[in-house]
Amino acid sequence: QVQLVESGGGSVQPGGSLRLSCAASGFNSDYYAISWFRQAPGKEREGVSCIREDSTYYADSARGRFTISRDSTKNTVYLQMNTLEPEDTAVYYCAVGEACWYTDYWGKGTPVTVSS
Repeated sequence: QVQLVESGGGSVQPGGSLRLSCAASGFNSDYYAISWFRQAPGKEREGVSCIREDSTYYADSARGRFTISRDSTKNTVYLQMNTLEPEDTAVYYCAVGEACWYTDYWGKGTPVTVSS
């Protein structure tokens, strides 16, 4: 069955970096859109980045700091997050669908805390 497992979250100081992983199983992620979302406490969930085939997309808050990529041999999508800010604190989820931001299956999320 389709499964997405996020990992790589944690606590980091402002200006630090983290790399999130989204390991997919039950389907070939090369042929679908993998989107990263985040939800901060008390806020609505928002789209952060997406990769579909060779195209990548970023929210304004992520552009220039985050990079999405894939390793087809591992069926895994990554989100490299640099220059992290306290505002990036959230639970990060990956999801799969036919198009970016249109999702059918979700992972359980990985928490990211940016604090000094």
